[in-house]
Parts: sequence; C-alpha cells; structure tokens
Amino acid sequence: MVAQFRPKADRPLDEARMNYVYFAKSLKNGKVYVGRTGKTPSDRVKEHNNSSNKWTKQNGPFDLIYYEIYNCEEDAIIRERFYKTGFGKKIKKAITKTLE
Repeated sequence: MVAQFRPKADRPLDEARMNYVYFAKSLKNGKVYVGRTGKTPSDRVKEHNNSSNKWTKQNGPFDLIYYEIYNCEEDAIIRERFYKTGFGKKIKKAITKTLE
C-alpha cells in the first residue's frame, strides 16, 4: 500500500486533472498553433479541425505534432505564454524542426 500525504480537501493524485500544452501544425499552410487544454491534446485538435475558433477555422486542418503534460494549470499557462513570446518562439521552432 502507498500512502498519499495531502490535505483532506485535495483530490487523490490519480484523480488530478492533467493540463497540456500542445503544438498543432496546419496541413494547409504549415503554421504551428500553440495551445493549452485540460482535455487530451488529440481531442482538442479534433475540435480545432471542426473549426472551434476563428484562427483555426482559417488555418486548419491540423495535425498534433507535440505536447507537454503538467500537473498544475498555472505551470501550463506560463509555458503556453512562453512559447508565444520571442525566445519561446525560437524554442518552438527548434522543437518542430527536430520533429520533421
């Protein structure tokens, strides 16, 4: 048996909601979309492919090419914002190049 040390108000670790930061590449023009979700990245990309927002409607369809998993939503938000900044865009580009 494994003991879990946590405050009573916390959910057990296996019930904790995972957060994801993902890259979805446009099959139309090669642009890479950076997003964050509490759903599985593959489910979220399916939603994008069904035109869930203006940008993805104009640039889709998309293919999921990369994702990161976070236990903390705040960490996922920070990472998503990072990939949308100057230096983060360079890191995103390096990651996507290694996946080609």
